[in-house]
Amino acid sequence: MFATQSTAETEYPPYSNLYVNDYAAIIDRRDETYIHDVLEELRTETGIEFTVLTIRNTALYDHHGPIEPFATGLFNHWGIGNAARNDGVLMLISRNDRKMRIEVGSGYGRTKDRPMKRIIDDIIIPAFRNDAYSRGIRSGVDAVIYDLTGHYPGEYDSGLIEKSVNRVKRLGAWLFAPFAAIAGGAGLLFRRWRRNRPRICPNDGSRMQRLGEYEDDAHLKDGQQTEEHLKSVDYDVWTCGQCDHVTIESYRSWFTRYGACRRCNYRTLQGDTTILKHATTNATGLKRIDYYCKNCQADYSETKVISRKSSSSSGGSSFGGGSSSGGGASGSL
Repeated sequence: MFATQSTAETEYPPYSNLYVNDYAAIIDRRDETYIHDVLEELRTETGIEFTVLTIRNTALYDHHGPIEPFATGLFNHWGIGNAARNDGVLMLISRNDRKMRIEVGSGYGRTKDRPMKRIIDDIIIPAFRNDAYSRGIRSGVDAVIYDLTGHYPGEYDSGLIEKSVNRVKRLGAWLFAPFAAIAGGAGLLFRRWRRNRPRICPNDGSRMQRLGEYEDDAHLKDGQQTEEHLKSVDYDVWTCGQCDHVTIESYRSWFTRYGACRRCNYRTLQGDTTILKHATTNATGLKRIDYYCKNCQADYSETKVISRKSSSSSGGSSFGGGSSSGGGASGSL
């Protein structure tokens, strides 16, 4: 099993929605609505409680260590799943930790470890590596639902012909998944090769030298140095010893809490969320995100809609008291 730490001091995040709590703000509104609806449908049709949670990092909740014990503790703290069947599922993404986990209820034993690992490695992570977090989560949710039930969303009452048509539509995505995983791994190797390959000066044909992390600061602008300090972008500086020609190349981090500032364009913008209006079972809520740029000190805000809470027709506004013994799978970049 995984090495664990004492979690007595861990303060787990609360949930305001039984199906989607996007605290890292990486799921777009359309996909969040879709995920909410298909997970509500799953609970209505099968009784299975499946919830998606995104957070910035586990350190915000006083957890420092592997994601596995945090996910298990959170699962049991929320009580995901039916208390008798223990068939709940948690998809947890910790964006800045660059880790994710699909935790399953103890009723599955270890039978879902390999299927969940395949879904993470073949479907979700390849999308994440292309910065398509929202699409990766949505596709992963569909794949988990199919593994649990043998049905895709919307198929529970479908006839054989309708299901067959739906499977054909999805077949392309499933066939593409292994190639996406291979492409993702190849992309990592290509990026490493690209950064380390020799550089030739365009002026005199001399071989250039890459400067060290501290030496290259002399050639970077203040905003670029701030990006490196925040680890949102990494820069390589190559110099020619014959003519002093300089080439600067940038490599953006896949997982970072910082976005691009609309004023200076550097990836030095952070956001803090304030709930303006809590969502209810009958109405959406509203949240304000306050942005601050650590480079140019730009300061501005925007508001976003919060999806409505689950209705009582779907089994109440709380989970069913299920528990997990640590089954499932994890992934990281």
